[in-house]
Amino acid sequence: MSRVRTDYEKTLWRKIVRFVNGEKDLFDEQSGFNVETEELEDRRHRNFFEEAELNKKKVQIAELIEERSEETEQRAVKLYERFYRLFAVITCVAIIAILLVTVANLPDYGDPDNPANNEVSKKYIEDGIKDTGAVNIVAGMILDYRAFDTLGESHVLFIAAVCVMILLKIDPDSEKGKRFISLENDRAYEPKNDPILVWATGILVPIIIVFGIYVILNGHLSPGGGFSGGAIIGAGLILYLNAFGFKKTERFFTQKTFSVVSVSALLFYSISKTYAFFTGANGIHNIISKGTAGDIISAGLILPLNICVGAVVACTMYSFYGMFRKGGL
Repeated sequence: MSRVRTDYEKTLWRKIVRFVNGEKDLFDEQSGFNVETEELEDRRHRNFFEEAELNKKKVQIAELIEERSEETEQRAVKLYERFYRLFAVITCVAIIAILLVTVANLPDYGDPDNPANNEVSKKYIEDGIKDTGAVNIVAGMILDYRAFDTLGESHVLFIAAVCVMILLKIDPDSEKGKRFISLENDRAYEPKNDPILVWATGILVPIIIVFGIYVILNGHLSPGGGFSGGAIIGAGLILYLNAFGFKKTERFFTQKTFSVVSVSALLFYSISKTYAFFTGANGIHNIISKGTAGDIISAGLILPLNICVGAVVACTMYSFYGMFRKGGL
């Protein structure tokens, strides 16, 4: 029995037969008469295509997951929008219902027997000086009887100034901010300093500010107070700014000045009136004396509260003008 050769494919005779049949070159040893090499090459090709197919499936799965995620997110957003609209409608309907019921139960307009036409005004006129110590009944009303209402108005002014800063403030690191800072001064696009305006401002501004301080300090004795006195001081600061520009004004009034003065005034107002209302509502002795009516140091907390309101109003007026003109303080 003949022996089976394992290297039959590598023999010369087999190479000649393959050459005659046109399968391989007789003298090309690198062309692959080796079956193992051909199988290895085929395996590599199969692995390559299998890997490509696997990667394709992975990409498809990732796209599918992302698509499902986007769909879930869109559903959540739509659900939130529906809830928000429903909640807004319910809230508006509730507020409207409350207001309608309140208006329906108000006394008739113009009725002389209404408390607003007899009791409230009578209380202010007859007991105003005794209760508040202020000769100016209006100051006693807005800074004592209705002090929290005035506190809310002061907060509205501060919040309005903050909102204007958020909307109009120019970022110094932005292109617009760098272009603005690169100018020689903040009045490059305005007329040059007018000698008459500068001379008149130098005389008028001190008078205006002193008059504003007088109106604030005498608000509990005569017509005036924090709102009107603060408006006068704010007008004086704006006039000074128009005459001398931001460079000189920033020596004594910056954004930090606005923040410190406004926040300090509002905090003092809140703490002091909270104490006053707490002691009054609970029958506790108030250590803050009302003084003698008509004296400059009198009316309890009305004088310092007038100062706080005036500071907030002056800072708000000046900050509004500065933000609209320059985009900063």
